[in-house]
Amino acid sequence: MKLNMLIGVLVFGLLTACAEPKPTLTPLQLQSMQTRQFSSSVNRTFASTVSVFQDLGYSITSADKASGLISAESAANSDAAKKFWLGIASVEQTRATAFIERIGKKTQVRLNFVAKTETSSGWGQKVRQDNAIIDASIYQNAFERIENAIFIRSN
Repeated sequence: MKLNMLIGVLVFGLLTACAEPKPTLTPLQLQSMQTRQFSSSVNRTFASTVSVFQDLGYSITSADKASGLISAESAANSDAAKKFWLGIASVEQTRATAFIERIGKKTQVRLNFVAKTETSSGWGQKVRQDNAIIDASIYQNAFERIENAIFIRSN
C-alpha cells in the first residue's frame, strides 16, 4: 500500500512539474479574445458556426437556435503508453461552446474552448481536469473560418 502511495505521489509530482504557468487574462481581455461580431443574420451565423465546428473535427452534442447555444466536443485521445507503463488510463478531449445573439444590427458570437483530461488508475481512482484554452490564435482561426462560412452562405 505504501509503495502504491509513493508511486502515486511521484507520478503526480512529475505531471505537475511539467505544467506550464497559465497566463492571466482579465475578464475583459478574455471576452475580447472570445467574441466577434458579424454583419449577418443570426440564422446564417448559427449555421456557419455549426459547420465550422464540424470542419474542425467536433461532434455537435447540442444546438439550440432559439437560445443561440451550440455545444460540441472533439474525438477522445487516449495515452496507451501511460496505461501500459504506469497502469493509468488517460483520455483527453476538447469541448467547445458558442453563444450567438443579435446585438443591434450585428450578430455576436462568443466561443469557448476547454481542454478536458480524465485520468483513472488501476485502483479505481478517477480524476478530471478542465483547462480553459486561452491561445488567441485558436479563437482567431475559428472566427476566420466562421467569417468565410458566412461569406459562402451569403452568395
